[in-house]
Amino acid sequence: MSDARQYFKLPSPFAMKRGGLLHGAHVAYETWGSLNAARDNAVLLLTGLSPSAHAASNSADPSPGWWQDMLGPGKAIDSDRWFVICMNSLGSDKGSTCPASIDPATGEPYRLHFPELSLEDVANAAHALVASLGIDKLACLIGCSMGGMSALAYMLLHPGSVHAHVSVDTAPQAQPFAIAIRSLQREAIRLDPHWNGGAYDDEHHPDSGMSIARKLGVITYRSAMEWNGRFARIRLDPEQREDQPFGFEFQVESYLQGHAQRFVRTFDPNSYLYLSRASDWFDIAEYGHGSVLEGLKRIRIEQALVIGVSTDILFPLEQQEQIAEGLEAAGAQVEFVALDSPQGHDAFLVDIENYSRAIGGFLARLR
Repeated sequence: MSDARQYFKLPSPFAMKRGGLLHGAHVAYETWGSLNAARDNAVLLLTGLSPSAHAASNSADPSPGWWQDMLGPGKAIDSDRWFVICMNSLGSDKGSTCPASIDPATGEPYRLHFPELSLEDVANAAHALVASLGIDKLACLIGCSMGGMSALAYMLLHPGSVHAHVSVDTAPQAQPFAIAIRSLQREAIRLDPHWNGGAYDDEHHPDSGMSIARKLGVITYRSAMEWNGRFARIRLDPEQREDQPFGFEFQVESYLQGHAQRFVRTFDPNSYLYLSRASDWFDIAEYGHGSVLEGLKRIRIEQALVIGVSTDILFPLEQQEQIAEGLEAAGAQVEFVALDSPQGHDAFLVDIENYSRAIGGFLARLR
């Protein structure tokens, strides 16, 4: 199996926003295209909660990535023009130091001894990575979902380090609905007896808790319009139904189960907990004396594209409007795109045609 990941050793010790230090930590990343002589064509891509750094196929790993149709030669994020970096978030088990990593102080996995994680820590790790590549200023910083919040933190904490920004289906702070959903996801994992206070293993793994957490997530990533259109009230054939009281009867139940089963062993449960909580904690109003607008007004960039979806219930369109308003008030030239994609929050992974048009057009016009 090919692996295109590269690894950057973070400064050691690496100080965390909420206290604690990481020693000998690293982040995984992948790249596409070439950095030009002026070092001014770099684009950094920050991901949602669970994706890896493998956003698209490349020469080292030809397998499709999570944004395969968006990134590559001649695509919206054109690797013939841009040097694209995608970083796996600090705290994620897709190659970066995370709760499943070995704590050098003990020789055992960190588990719940991993320091409290914030999206500011993710942002600082990303900035250190970019600086290590000899890049003083990004041509563009792109953040999707949780990565959009990390991107806002990056621009706040490192003024003057970004020329343009693409904000994709994200938020300047978590709203109560999003916090409530993530709280239930974490509770499902923590109440699984195999979670065992974070001390699980391959034989005793919180599969049921992770399954429920993933189902809750998938339900909120799509819209009611999409669920109605795809499944309606179609029932499973009798031979496909579970032979037990209250077992699966509808196609939508079976779909969620299949989706969850494919996910449960692909992501570390403790990493899920840490990144989920970090998303709840992030609040740009902390930087604006309690005001989201004032926090956003501290960001200094030249151009921005803000994209939202009217059917997104997790990061509603009004939050994208907040980001656009704040960046414009800070002096940026802002383009705002509101899409009617039926896929809800997941639209940026599915409605590639419309997102490509918006993102590709913006990047093509970058000065």
